[in-house]
Amino acid sequence: MTDLALDSLSSATTHPDAAFPRFHPRPAQGWINDPNGVSYINGRYHVFFQYNPDSARHQQIQWGHVSSPDLVRWEEHPVALVPQAGGPDSAGCWTGVVTSDDGVPTAAYSGVQDHGGHSQVVIARGSSDLVTWKQDGHVAVSMPADPLVTAVRDPFIFHFNGARYAMQGAGLADGRAALLLYTVESLDDWKYQGIWLTTADPVAAVHTPAEIWECPQLVQVPASSGGSAWVMMFSLWLSGDDHEHANGVGHLIGSMTSDPDTGLPVFAPVSGGKSDLGRDFYAPQIMQLQYGSADSAPAALLWGWANEGPGRDGRRGRTQEEIDDAGWSGVLTHPRVVSVVDGALAITPAPEVEAYRGTAVASGAGGSVALPGFAEVLVRGAGAGSGSLGAGSLGAGSSGEVQLVLGSGDNAQVVYSGPLVRELRIFIDASLVEVYQSGTVATTLRAYPAPGEGWTLNLPDGATADVWELALPAE
Repeated sequence: MTDLALDSLSSATTHPDAAFPRFHPRPAQGWINDPNGVSYINGRYHVFFQYNPDSARHQQIQWGHVSSPDLVRWEEHPVALVPQAGGPDSAGCWTGVVTSDDGVPTAAYSGVQDHGGHSQVVIARGSSDLVTWKQDGHVAVSMPADPLVTAVRDPFIFHFNGARYAMQGAGLADGRAALLLYTVESLDDWKYQGIWLTTADPVAAVHTPAEIWECPQLVQVPASSGGSAWVMMFSLWLSGDDHEHANGVGHLIGSMTSDPDTGLPVFAPVSGGKSDLGRDFYAPQIMQLQYGSADSAPAALLWGWANEGPGRDGRRGRTQEEIDDAGWSGVLTHPRVVSVVDGALAITPAPEVEAYRGTAVASGAGGSVALPGFAEVLVRGAGAGSGSLGAGSLGAGSSGEVQLVLGSGDNAQVVYSGPLVRELRIFIDASLVEVYQSGTVATTLRAYPAPGEGWTLNLPDGATADVWELALPAE
């Protein structure tokens, strides 16, 4: 590895901002958003992300880069992709993917020349360690000439029946969100095949409503019923979102077949839903790993973006002035395993993150449990109740709900409240909270402890919690 690499997590422990996460790698300063180019190449996991190193605002987007051999020990690398003056990405290197092209790491991303929303797929080639990149402004495909297509962004590459394809999210003049399909025999020259899927599909209309499908993903994952399922995931963009993203992220579960006339893939959705139940989650990217291998390795791993914000659902947030003063904005989630259980999307934390378990501070605890500011919690027990996010009663969860409360007295806020169905895992990393309910999707939230404030977990009758303080593993 390059000697410029830094131990990203170790440096986080000395960050001056108490809200800065220590166990989710990101640069110490600057804005980050969408995870990009997540890949496993030459024995390392690589996660790129949209990045502005110069301020905590969404401007002049570049690609930051961290990598890890084990999803636990992360290194920060120099900026990978930067806007090229006069090039097709002069107004930003936006969302895209990284793949191995005959052994050469290759990025395919949305390059924007102006801020009017029109993008082209730009190709860049990387070194074997993905640390240095050659940007020559090569455009693999531009926006289609179809006047119905008014916005295009966020290329994603997938394989089906031994062939390589790509798709991009789009918005149409009639208000529908859409996917555009491409054949990709050469990464340097994509062939447009037309509009592939839209929100006119009745299943998509219910589960993935949007004006533009951003950050489209398509992976094959195991299903508990046997065999596999195809999962599409979209970030559901609406005009006026401005990083609020009220519709969040949705997914469709279905099957893939070949069109008998063209041989092109056909995706048939049968169900869907929300991909995360928190209001602070957007723009995930999923990495397809080898599917159908003999071992139990995950078929796909997902990272998402949790942004800063003014507070939602009754939670206190940060103002733009506070974000500017802190000098940083945005964090990526833990890597997450994607599967389908009983016909529904199931999201679990990658097993590797258990390496962050440090000292056990509670075992089999019940009632109200005090938590450290950096903690993993495992809750077990039967419960009932509908549960909801946001403000609510601060008492013990006698209705069957688990409540995560920040602070006490008049200033207390319920950060999470939900039913305990089987098992719950909660991660608290300063201002980032991730909640994983077994058999379903996760909940991603941001909350900012004031000086002296602590966390309390309120459990329903019969439920117990094991609690560990998070710590960096020994070398």
